[in-house]
Amino acid sequence: MRLSDLPGVPGQEDAVRALVLAELDGLVDEVRVDAMGNVIARRAPRKPRKGEVPERVMISAHMDEIGFLVRFIDDRGFVRVQALGGFDTRNLFARDVTVHARGGARPGILTPGGKPVHIASPEERKKIPEVREFFIDLGLSADEVRARVRVGDMVTLDQTARQVGRLVCGKAMDDRASVFLLLETLRALRGQELRHELIAVFSTQEEVGLRGAITAAYGVQPTVGIGLDVTLAVDTPGVGPDEAVTTLGQGIGIKVFDSSMISHRGLVDQFWDLAQERGIPAQLEVLALGGTDGAAIQRSRGGVPTLTLSLPTRYIHTVVEAVHVDDLRAGVDLLVAYLR
Repeated sequence: MRLSDLPGVPGQEDAVRALVLAELDGLVDEVRVDAMGNVIARRAPRKPRKGEVPERVMISAHMDEIGFLVRFIDDRGFVRVQALGGFDTRNLFARDVTVHARGGARPGILTPGGKPVHIASPEERKKIPEVREFFIDLGLSADEVRARVRVGDMVTLDQTARQVGRLVCGKAMDDRASVFLLLETLRALRGQELRHELIAVFSTQEEVGLRGAITAAYGVQPTVGIGLDVTLAVDTPGVGPDEAVTTLGQGIGIKVFDSSMISHRGLVDQFWDLAQERGIPAQLEVLALGGTDGAAIQRSRGGVPTLTLSLPTRYIHTVVEAVHVDDLRAGVDLLVAYLR
């Protein structure tokens, strides 16, 4: 839950990176941070036995979250924002936010321009605003705002992660839950010999075009790729079962298709068969839209056999993204089984 609470929009993942680097201590053989800010951690393979050709397996989970940048401060001190990632603006009304300025974090209120419900017409009440219509009220004069805030400062939505039954809910389970999953996998493998080289990447700028994973994959040159990300679990009232994509608590998702990639069929079969053999809960996933770091790995250089493992998640791209603890455990178990 600490990972979820940390601020880190695309290009400003510093706080998340610091925690990841601290958690990697003693889990890997080498760690470096590249020019894009990706954390690249390596576990060396054991000495190959006769006839063995070790693979180089790259597993990537992104550190960034959807959020905003300050783009303009008007004459009354209201702050306009640039979205970083996709938002359903129906979830943005009257939200607590933090503007992370160089002189210190400033609390603010994000809301769209327009009339309150008391004086709005029926047509105005039905209108769904665009992101450009939203502003942040910092409770300060224009001169005070300009003295403390500048264009390009990071803005994050405020929410403290918490456990709700068997769910863990927070503002940035996409993709901090997968960052946690990858760290737990490395923890489970500590002290064990690996047949293949493992490169664990904690990537940047995924929400604005898979940018960190593109450069990381180019540099790592993996022979096998695995993306780790969330996927839709629309297993809630008002949606038919054919549109649910995945179901919470039914296991880790093995991605077959999304709009950015088609997973390597041999890897899909291998992971599915391994899950069935080991009794690890898993479900096959077809997602009409969306993309993950797996797509960046797959398209690197001459192409890489790649699939994505997906955490079923309710309420994606809101401040209450929810994952199931059993699905997290299934993801760790399946990754560990594969890497062993």
